Amino acid sequence: MVRQLVERIRQKDQRAMTELYQRYVEELSSVCYRYVPQENDAKDVLQNSFVKIFTSVESLEYQGEASFRGWMKKVVANEALSYLKNRRKLLFIEHEAVNLQAEFEEEPEPERISPDDLHQLIRELPNGYRTVLNLFVFEGYSHRQIAELLGISEATSASQLFYAKRLLAKRIKEITDKQR
Repeated sequence: MVRQLVERIRQKDQRAMTELYQRYVEELSSVCYRYVPQENDAKDVLQNSFVKIFTSVESLEYQGEASFRGWMKKVVANEALSYLKNRRKLLFIEHEAVNLQAEFEEEPEPERISPDDLHQLIRELPNGYRTVLNLFVFEGYSHRQIAELLGISEATSASQLFYAKRLLAKRIKEITDKQR
């Protein structure tokens, strides 16, 4: 089914583009909002992502739906990162060099809150924390890959992830303490 959709998009079939959009807009919106939490900005990024998907699908070698979905998510993530870089919204909070493992009290326990609450907490993280967390946790990038992608050091990537997790753990604890 998806293979035929891709073939029809390659032939510039507008209905196929609409079908693809409707089929994946919710999933790709979720990826977009992880990086760009402001609604109007996220909509712009998502729109640009779909344009890029539709224009790039011609050169894509289709290898199954899972691979295609992964490729589309990567397009959205890259478009979001490009947006953040171009708008200078990607700022990294500098921290003194510390032994990150020794200082970390506890890992966040996301299973203790609802997925909606967790997504909201992630959206509220400072841009640098949120971006590195998304790339590391959701996209599976290493600190080396994140550093190259964002033009930062591996140590900065690691510290952004550390402080993002620490802040998430604190906020999750606050929510669960209120629920008791």
